[in-house]
Amino acid sequence: MKSLFRTAAAALACASAFAMQPVLAQQSWPARPITLIVPFAPAGSTDITARQLAEGLRAELGQTVVVDNRAGAGGNIGAKVVADAQPDGYTLLVATNAHAASPALYKAMQYNFRKDLVPAAQIVSFPNVLVVRPDFPARDLKEFADYVKGHKGQIAYGSAGNGSSQHLSTALLNNMLGGKMTHVPYKGGAPATTALIAGDIQTLVSPLIEVLPFIKAGKLRALGITTTEPSPLLPGVPSIAEVLPGYEVTMWSGVLAPAGTPEPVLRRINAAVRKVLKGPEVSRKLAEQGYRTFDVPAEQLPALYDKELERWGHMVRISGARVD
Repeated sequence: MKSLFRTAAAALACASAFAMQPVLAQQSWPARPITLIVPFAPAGSTDITARQLAEGLRAELGQTVVVDNRAGAGGNIGAKVVADAQPDGYTLLVATNAHAASPALYKAMQYNFRKDLVPAAQIVSFPNVLVVRPDFPARDLKEFADYVKGHKGQIAYGSAGNGSSQHLSTALLNNMLGGKMTHVPYKGGAPATTALIAGDIQTLVSPLIEVLPFIKAGKLRALGITTTEPSPLLPGVPSIAEVLPGYEVTMWSGVLAPAGTPEPVLRRINAAVRKVLKGPEVSRKLAEQGYRTFDVPAEQLPALYDKELERWGHMVRISGARVD
């Protein structure tokens, strides 16, 4: 009988220890390296932001944070990797507004943005800027609008891929101008910028950070900002809304995790990201690059993402940018 009691007690202790494993894992997170999936090519705005965040998180969390670029399909290849990952907080996605647009942009998706992923933190918001080569005939926004209207089918614009902010920003512009510019998607913002400088395309609406060095070097000319407020980094460059009232596009990036990630881990990620963004060195660097940082508590993120899905879905519909 004593042997039977000892066996039962041992089994109960084993079951209790097994039940405690997820709790202990949450309390000890992070206990190993974290992978931050960037769903676009290296050197683009999302990649630049992610690497600055990763550096800060390494110091804050005391763990290695690896940036892994998985470009393609407008950011959806990388998002699918995270959606399929274990929900333990060790594989995270740097998402952008492109992911909020994808459900409306694509007829068939291999993952559900709101069901398979869960928001953990917001990082930054920033404007896009309309740029052309220095030899482009139009010298300002008004001349650009007139040129597009008068040269239908003769202008090609680039983007970081179907559904990217560059794509939707320019598709909306094209729609509001009544033009017929041709979309040429690339696997990231950096290749699109290279193509513009080389003359393979005629224009690009790109995140400010990606083209600012080329604007300063005289290799590109800025014509307009997509947000309603001009950027202090580009004095004299107006908002596109000054020529096209009602035009407004604001980009953002955030950190998402696989659905099912424990709430304590999500809150830990949220707190760590917000603390890193408030750090003087990181906040200074981001401001110098034209970014505005977020400070959004974890519990407010689901409602924020629902609004972004609605907003970007509306933009896809009115811009006529749906790709299938």
